[in-house]
Parts: sequence; C-alpha cells; structure tokens
Amino acid sequence: MKLTFAKMHGLGNDFVVLDGIRQSIVLSSEQLRFLADRHFGVGCDQVLLVEPASQPEVDFRYRIFNADGGEVEQCGNGARCFVRFVHEQGLTAKREIRVETLSGVIVPRLEDDGAVTVDMGVPVFAPAQIPFLSASDDLRQGLLVDGEEVVITAVGMGNPHAVQLVADVDSAPVERQGPLIESHPRFPQRVNAGFVQVLDRHAIRLRVYERGVGETMACGTGACAAAVAGIAGGLLDSPVRVETRGGALKLAWNGRGTPVLMTGPAVTVFKGEVEL
Repeated sequence: MKLTFAKMHGLGNDFVVLDGIRQSIVLSSEQLRFLADRHFGVGCDQVLLVEPASQPEVDFRYRIFNADGGEVEQCGNGARCFVRFVHEQGLTAKREIRVETLSGVIVPRLEDDGAVTVDMGVPVFAPAQIPFLSASDDLRQGLLVDGEEVVITAVGMGNPHAVQLVADVDSAPVERQGPLIESHPRFPQRVNAGFVQVLDRHAIRLRVYERGVGETMACGTGACAAAVAGIAGGLLDSPVRVETRGGALKLAWNGRGTPVLMTGPAVTVFKGEVEL
C-alpha cells in the first residue's frame, strides 16, 4: 500500500500528515510506529490523520497518533499544521474551520501573516476530568516521584498535563523525572510532564516530556497548560510568551471558564509517498 503524505512541523514538533479524505486509510499500530521511526520510516513525533467530519456543522475530523502507535485526544502544534495542510491540499478555502477531535471541537484560524491561531477550548482543573487521582481540588499538589515529592499543577487541555516550576529548564530533570511522571499511577491515562521556568509576568520557558513520545522540541497543549497553570497560580498575566526549544508561542487566557487561544507557526517541510 502506498500513501501520500506531508511532513510538517510546529516549532520542531514534527508530524506526518495524511489525507484520509481522498484516500482510504486504516493503519495498524505497527504501521504507525513505522511511519514515525526516524531510521526506517519517515520520522515524526505524531502521525496526523485528516478525515471527513462525522457530525454536522463541523468541517473535518482530526485524529492524532503518537510515535508509539497509540491514539491520543489532542495536539496543539498539530492543530496548527492541520489547518495549513487542508488549505494547501485544497480541501477548504475557509480561513477558520471547525475540527472534531477525541476531546471535542477545536477552532483553528489561518491568520493573514501565515501564523495560525487555535481556540484550544476551556482548560480543566477538576481532577476526575483530567483524569488525576486526588481527594483534593487544590491547584498545586505534591506528587511522589522516585522518593522525592515534587509540586505539580494538573491541567486538562483535552489531554492531561502535570506542570511543575523549575529554576532553570536547561538543568531541569526532564530525562529522569519525565518518564516517571508520564507513567505515574495517579494519572490513569498517563500524562504529559511539563517543566516551566518563569522569566517575567508575560514570559516563560518550557520543556515537555510527552506521553508516548518522549521530550519534543515543542508541545502546543503543554504550552497552554503551562500558561494556564501560571496565570491561575498568580505567577503570570495574559498574554504569555512561551519559549520552547523549537521557538515561541503566544498564549492568551482570560481565566477559568474561558478558552485558551494559542498562536504560532505551522510549516510544511516536504511532501512524498511511502510504501507500507
């Protein structure tokens, strides 16, 4: 089976994007892992699949598969690449589209300068909805990691995040703590582990260890979760510039009960055909 694809990235968080509208695509976990493999396949953090909408008043369906072959609910950098892909492929002429995901409908918009703004929805703090096993609704909570208690803020952005403050992201224990937090038993669906350094009231630096992938150059939902955790905790004010290893995102959030708006780039690297 041959598939056409586009290789894209948002701040170095890279994707293989597949058109499931003009070609029929059903992939096994093994095939997804092959596509994501950087030595034997195309190479990516996530595989994105564009499909026809399954509900009215929605333009497309958006499916996301991590490099380990598992399907996940949401991907912010992928959402920006999604809207650029459907434009470049001639699948829509709309500047703003409504896209269904496993976690609900998102609304990405292609800006005049080529950047993409995505309404990422309302963040969730209720532990059961994230999901996060906790008897308390406190914003910051202790999490036992390798015999050490770290303080995290659990946030749901359509997918689960555990955000912790660090003095310096460059020396943060991402490689050691990341996989331990990702698979922590208090997060029954695993979790994305974010490490945040506050620069000032409107700027942070961020590294994210993503579940099913490992550390990535950038994480859109992780940037949303980090900004939201900082604003809710009284450390930041909107808008927030989030500096990742792949570049910067702009996040705006007006407080609980309101959606997060994320703005950043989306780049097509090349297009090709792969044999599965």
